[in-house]
Amino acid sequence: MAPSSLPPFKTAFLAACEESGALKFGSFVLKSKRLSPYFFNSGLFNSFSLTNTMSQAFAQTLHAEITGQSTNAGASDTATAAKEPFDFDILFGPAYKGIVLAATVGVALANLDPARYANKNWSFNRKEAKDHGEGGTIVGAPLKGRRVVIIDDIITAGTAIREAIKLIQAQGGELVGIVLAVDRQEKVVSAAEAAGEEEDGGAARPSAIGVLRKELGVPITAIITLDDVVEYLKETGTPAQLAELEAYRKKYKATD
Repeated sequence: MAPSSLPPFKTAFLAACEESGALKFGSFVLKSKRLSPYFFNSGLFNSFSLTNTMSQAFAQTLHAEITGQSTNAGASDTATAAKEPFDFDILFGPAYKGIVLAATVGVALANLDPARYANKNWSFNRKEAKDHGEGGTIVGAPLKGRRVVIIDDIITAGTAIREAIKLIQAQGGELVGIVLAVDRQEKVVSAAEAAGEEEDGGAARPSAIGVLRKELGVPITAIITLDDVVEYLKETGTPAQLAELEAYRKKYKATD
């Protein structure tokens, strides 16, 4: 498939990540002990330039989800038509990384489509409740009775996201979606892998995000997926890099 299948904002985000070192190609041992040919270091999403590019990409991704469009590499017309539009009132950024995202992506959305987004709000949580002044655990717009989208960089086991969801629900908010920077699309670690054995013959399993998507019943999307990185390398990478990444995808890509 031609690299041009990637929307410009995805290509720009991937290029900015690679230039900043947030995206690297090589050989990396993940927390799961898998040997990956690429690695995203979300801790390096910290320059003004990359934050700006990332915010624009987040805004485009969320806007596409809200309006029922598709930004996936090679998505068919059928897949595009099958998306169900939704709306939100508040962007919620879990402390700490999500704090910057909630504010900057909100600005990007307001610039992208002022009529739709200018009057939306942002909120984030404090790690510890404030016991003076206005008090409480929430900074920004109150969540009660509002439709909330969580915005964050990446999901691994899903523990932090679940904590954020509990907080939103405790405040009376309704979770309607989650938007991430990266979805590696990797199936969850098997019992055999956890025991240090080889991957069990490529057995089909969902990803951590797929499990969470089924559990929550809300849209969970990301700016960049493993499929997008493959498409990007078709244009920018070497044949060896592309071959390694495609082999990795074939072995570890999740069913959902």
